[in-house]
Amino acid sequence: MVEQLKPRYSIVWINNINEIPQDAWDALALPLKTPFLEWNWLHNLEASHSATAKTGWLPNHLTLWRDRTLIAAAPLYLKGHSYGEFVFDQQWAELAERIGVQYYPKLLGMTPFTPAEGYRFLIADGEDEDEITAIMIHEIDDFCVKNRISGCHFLYVDPDWRPLLERQGFTPWLHHSYVWENLGFNNFDDYLAVFNANQRRNIKRERKAVEKVGLKLQPVTGDDIPKSLFPLMYQFYADTCDKFGWWGSKYLTKQFFEMLHTNYRHRVVFFAAYSEQDERHPVGMSFCLYKGERLYGRYWGSFQEIDCLHFDACYYAPIEWAIANGIQSFDPGAGGRHKKRRGFPAAPNYSLHRFYNNRLAQILRPYISEVTQLEQQEIEAINAELPFSNRNS
Repeated sequence: MVEQLKPRYSIVWINNINEIPQDAWDALALPLKTPFLEWNWLHNLEASHSATAKTGWLPNHLTLWRDRTLIAAAPLYLKGHSYGEFVFDQQWAELAERIGVQYYPKLLGMTPFTPAEGYRFLIADGEDEDEITAIMIHEIDDFCVKNRISGCHFLYVDPDWRPLLERQGFTPWLHHSYVWENLGFNNFDDYLAVFNANQRRNIKRERKAVEKVGLKLQPVTGDDIPKSLFPLMYQFYADTCDKFGWWGSKYLTKQFFEMLHTNYRHRVVFFAAYSEQDERHPVGMSFCLYKGERLYGRYWGSFQEIDCLHFDACYYAPIEWAIANGIQSFDPGAGGRHKKRRGFPAAPNYSLHRFYNNRLAQILRPYISEVTQLEQQEIEAINAELPFSNRNS
C-alpha cells in the first residue's frame, strides 16, 4: 500500500482529467518547456473524443496528493494497440504473441499522437524529485503487476528527466527526430547562408515556385486567428490523413480543433497560404504550437496540388517566423525524408521501457541496447550528409 510507503501522501488514479482542477494541474505543467502536458491540451483531447477508450487511448492518469494539494501527476494511457505513437514496437507485440505473452494492454506515458520531446512526470517545485518519482514508479509497478499489464513505456521523454527513470531501472531506447536550431540568425538570409550554394538555390527556387502561382504565406497567431480557421484546419488535417494514412491514423476530431480556439489559441500559429484573388480563404495551411523559445509543427494540408507549398508552409515560413520571434528550436513533426535537406539535423530522443514479464524482459533488454547503438550510428551518418557549406553535399 502507498500509505505504508509514505503515509503523508495519497495516490489517486484518474480516468478523466476533468476530475482534476485546471489550476492545480497547470501549477505543475505551466513551468515546463513543453506545451503538450498542459491541462487544456490534454483535456481537449479527451473531451473531443480524440483520446478515449474507443480509439485505444484510455486515460489512466496517476496523481499524488498531500492532503488536498496536488503535488505530482503523470499523464498515462492504457493502450490496446501501438498506433499514434510514432515509436514502433509492433515487432515486440508479435514476439510476445509467439512466446505466449499478452502484450496489450500496455501502460503508456506520452501526449497522444504527439511525437515531440518533453514527456515527464509533473512534480511541484520544492519537492524531492527523486523521492516523488520513486513513489510514483512504485505505484505504477504495483498497478501493472496487479492488472497483468505487460509493460510501462514513456515516449519522447524530457532529457533532463531520463536519468531519474534509468536509476529506477527503465531501459532507454534511442530514436531520432529532426530539429532545427537557431544559430543566432537575424533573418532568413542568415539561415540560407549555412547551406552550400546548390541547396541555397534549391530553397530559393522552392519559395519562388509558391510565389509564382500567386500564393503568399501569412502567419497568424493567438487572438488574431479567425475562428473559421480552426474547423478549416481540421479539414486540411483530415484530407492529409486520408491521403497518407499509412504513417498514422485520423484520431483528432473536428471538435478538438474548434476547442483550441476557445482555450488554446494563445499557443497556436497557423501559416495560411492565401491567393491574390481570395485573401479570406486559404488554399493550404500548416498548424504549429509555440511556447517560450520552442516551436512545434503538427499538421498541414492543401486542397490543391501546388508545387513546393508543403515545404514553404511547413518549413520555410515557420523558420522565418521563428527567427523573427526569438524561437531557438523548431521540431516540425514526424518523418524526415525532406527535413534533413532543409537544415533539420537528426536530434536524439529517447523512450523508456519496463517489462513485467521476465521472458519478454530477458529478450528485449539486450535487443534494445543493440538497436540503440545502431541508431546512434544512423544519427551520425545523417548529420554527416547535411547540405551545409562546411560539408560535402
